[in-house]
Amino acid sequence: MAKIRVLIVDDSAFMRKLITDFLSEQPEIEVLGTARNGEDAIKKWRELRPDVITMDVEMPVMNGLEVLKVIMEEEPVPVVMLSSTTKEGADTTFQAIQAGAVDFVAKPSGSISIDLHKIKAELIEKVLSASRANLSKINIQHQPGTAGRAPERTLVSQKRPSEHVVKHWAPKDPAAKKLVCIGTSTGGPRALQQVLTSLPKDIGAPILVVQHMPPGFTKSLANRLDSLSEIHVKEAEDGELLQKGTAYIAPGGWHLEVKSIGTSLAVSLSQTPPRNGHRPSVDVMFESISTLRSHAKIAVIMTGMGSDGAKGLSEMKKNGSVKAIAESQETSIVFGMPKAAIATNLVDDVANVENIAQTIMNYI
Repeated sequence: MAKIRVLIVDDSAFMRKLITDFLSEQPEIEVLGTARNGEDAIKKWRELRPDVITMDVEMPVMNGLEVLKVIMEEEPVPVVMLSSTTKEGADTTFQAIQAGAVDFVAKPSGSISIDLHKIKAELIEKVLSASRANLSKINIQHQPGTAGRAPERTLVSQKRPSEHVVKHWAPKDPAAKKLVCIGTSTGGPRALQQVLTSLPKDIGAPILVVQHMPPGFTKSLANRLDSLSEIHVKEAEDGELLQKGTAYIAPGGWHLEVKSIGTSLAVSLSQTPPRNGHRPSVDVMFESISTLRSHAKIAVIMTGMGSDGAKGLSEMKKNGSVKAIAESQETSIVFGMPKAAIATNLVDDVANVENIAQTIMNYI
């Protein structure tokens, strides 16, 4: 089997050596070469034509974002960014994702992280995942300002092929309150932008979001999405009451659960052990929501590696009124999580990412 050929770009010789050693331990990966700055990176990329690039964000001569833009314009290749956890680093990382990076890894302690071993497994997993990314979809730019507009629907119903479009949904109790919950991972920030910016301000439900992401990045993600959306988007805070028209993004490093307080629902954050390597975990959120009898739920699983969310979806479907939407293979950057959800045979709609917001609204 052909190996995944990787180019490592970092201005620190120490970091280049560490990353090379980590990736070289993986039999599926071959490190083709390294580059010491942005200019060197472009030269090596043109010479070596790697399958995947790991790219430091902060570098002299040309920074990682500038290099990424050149690559994406000339001949796109999967790029995994390595970023510091500062606010500036987080903001630049989201600019990189917008510009076409598949994913990112947060350096544990700044630009030269002697404790890089802490993210070794994550780095390897993300390089492997990036090598399978659907690059034909990586540069779809969603234009803000289309919130509330109904896009053309090209939905395929997984279970009822003859009934592609669901005109309305009547839960057992038509007056039931609604709750939307979304799980995503690799490629998620771009998909979330497309979905959340297309939801109308008066959506009659709160939205809970788990995006696999380390601490220090979810607040920047929420702020960015809030600036583009008609709905309010924020990082979830422990104990706050859920409001219609607000999307709550689980903070990196914390599970997001929901608890009842009287007739209201509130956020409950916990640091119980990671589930399948993830905290926050979609399964944990879905399982928590499955216990709520007072709400009809709309569950959405979008692009991402692995199967997080499939088990939680099964729990939700056992308990109460639930409609499930999965992102299609056609628009998923990585078709792992949606594929696992579809394999449960519990998904009601499979939709391209540009149609997911309208599908949610059909059920609300």
